[in-house]
Amino acid sequence: MPNAPIIPQDQDNIVLTIGGKEVRLTNLRKIFWPDLALTKGDLLRYYAAVAHVLLPHIRDRAMVMKRYPHGAAGDFFFMKRAPAPRPSWIQICSIPHDSGNVIDFPMIQDVAALLWVINLGCIDLNQWYARCDDVDRPDYLHFDLDPGAGAGFDRVLETALIVREALDTLKMPSLVKTTGSKGLHVYVPIVRGPVQKAVWTFAKALAQELAVRHPALITAEYKVANRPRGRVLVDYNQNAWGRTLASIYSPRPRPEATVSTPVTWKEIERGIRIEDFTIMNVPARAAKLGDLWKPLLEKRGRFNLAAIFKSQG
Repeated sequence: MPNAPIIPQDQDNIVLTIGGKEVRLTNLRKIFWPDLALTKGDLLRYYAAVAHVLLPHIRDRAMVMKRYPHGAAGDFFFMKRAPAPRPSWIQICSIPHDSGNVIDFPMIQDVAALLWVINLGCIDLNQWYARCDDVDRPDYLHFDLDPGAGAGFDRVLETALIVREALDTLKMPSLVKTTGSKGLHVYVPIVRGPVQKAVWTFAKALAQELAVRHPALITAEYKVANRPRGRVLVDYNQNAWGRTLASIYSPRPRPEATVSTPVTWKEIERGIRIEDFTIMNVPARAAKLGDLWKPLLEKRGRFNLAAIFKSQG
């Protein structure tokens, strides 16, 4: 990243000034990936290096914090409310929930806020699907391709190509990334309009149709106990209101320090592995290729999902 902040390797605690904002970083030499001897400082340096391609995808969105105080191999906990005290420049997205609670989520608007959130022990980033100015109207839908017991990654790749073909038939543009964990994420940029429940309804119908057409490969059965062995779950349920997925460019708490990385459909056709993309090599890949997921951010080329509902109604 141009002018990425420099985080020293020989100190435990520092205060950086980024864009006029002071960010306190702590426990920088704490080991976060024991097998690789990667530290919390290495994680922060990674995020600083990819911030230029990451920030446009998470800006203006509520952030659910998934904190790993003892690193990738340790326990984690979810935290929704922005902790207090916090810097005055951390922007908040207040979202009312059915319980009557209003939760003040932090937003990651710039490099300073990004490093502040990661310093809390967050490894992956999990952002709201809709922007804060209208939290019930997402600007993308997605499918989480999750291999079940007995299904290898080759079957995930096969499933992804079937999902792409179905989306192509519907003239829906699609983008793909590794989850950094076990599967793939397929995203479709949509014109903002339909509420989250409607987006979920569409994703469910498509996933169930694919499961009917490819029963030996795909399942849409959400209950683990009912899923047939060796199938890939085309998970539509992650489109439900309030759910989150690991964002683009998020490292994952796996021993290999894998990263949820945007890839091309040609790479999917050729064959990739989750382990091909890690904290160690993704910054160089992003510097070379730029952001392969730019179409998810652009106004042009988005699919008008509302038109489908209108034609059905």
